[in-house]
Amino acid sequence: MSTRAARIATVGAGRMGRGIALAFAYGGYAVDLVDLKHRDVEAWQRLANEAREEMAASLATLAELGAMPPEAIERVLARIRLVPASDAAPALHAADVIFEAVTETLDAKRDAFARACALAQPEAILASTTSTILVTDLVPLVIHPERLLNAHWLNPAYVIPLVEVSTHPGTAAGVVARLRALLEDIGKVPVVCGATPGYIVPRLQALVMNEAARMMEEGIASAEEIDKATRYGLGLRFAALGVVEFIDYGGNDILYYASRYLAERVNRERYAPPAIVERLMHEGKIGLKSGEGFYDYRGRDLAAYRKDALARLVGMLRHAGLYHPPR
Repeated sequence: MSTRAARIATVGAGRMGRGIALAFAYGGYAVDLVDLKHRDVEAWQRLANEAREEMAASLATLAELGAMPPEAIERVLARIRLVPASDAAPALHAADVIFEAVTETLDAKRDAFARACALAQPEAILASTTSTILVTDLVPLVIHPERLLNAHWLNPAYVIPLVEVSTHPGTAAGVVARLRALLEDIGKVPVVCGATPGYIVPRLQALVMNEAARMMEEGIASAEEIDKATRYGLGLRFAALGVVEFIDYGGNDILYYASRYLAERVNRERYAPPAIVERLMHEGKIGLKSGEGFYDYRGRDLAAYRKDALARLVGMLRHAGLYHPPR
């Protein structure tokens, strides 16, 4: 089946399930938003109405911001079918990809995957959206672990491009390729990582947020000043250059010496450079200026690369309304 013809089901009609349904419907896909909890007619109608109203309001806000034409709202919403537990079987059987988005407990996920595995077609991809449970811990819950992986969406799922795809050793390469192609087709940017707590983004941002809170606690700067520093310094640079690219661009030697200084003056446990930074430093692989670092720059047109990096930064300045022509 082609990517464009894939049928999507999201198990769990809460905030994340609704956001994923919107992302795929916005991208042109038909989506079944499946509720696995058995409810009486009145309770189901309340949930369905709440879900429809929330999704409609989300799209209306995008339209107000000029991010989509107002006349497209109904067209996008029409692609989402709300499915009660009583009709879950045919919806799950028809799905090519099933996103599990139920409560963050193993018991809830065990029940959801039991239903999905019993009803899904043989080649269906099973993707948990959990933000806390390792994909390796979900393997015992499924019948065909080669079709299982985690797909961690960042809220709001219908806006943020990144989706972190976490695999276990038994995940089939073809499954990863199919999911990646599907996500890219709706404008998402998938990244693949192994089974690790916090994936990539939450693990990085937890360090930054905790350090910001510590600086406030220590009276170093106010919330407003820290946020300005983040938005117009840290954020702008890391939106133009990735974190690892930034290390190489400035030089791993700068990170090495800055880390050692902060380890001595602030906190050794938080700031001591990891072994890989020390190894690259001692090998003389300090990044762009030495030709090798975390990336290999040998054979690249470095002048063109530097120009491209600067263009990305200038683009972010213009986006933020901070670019000013010379006086």
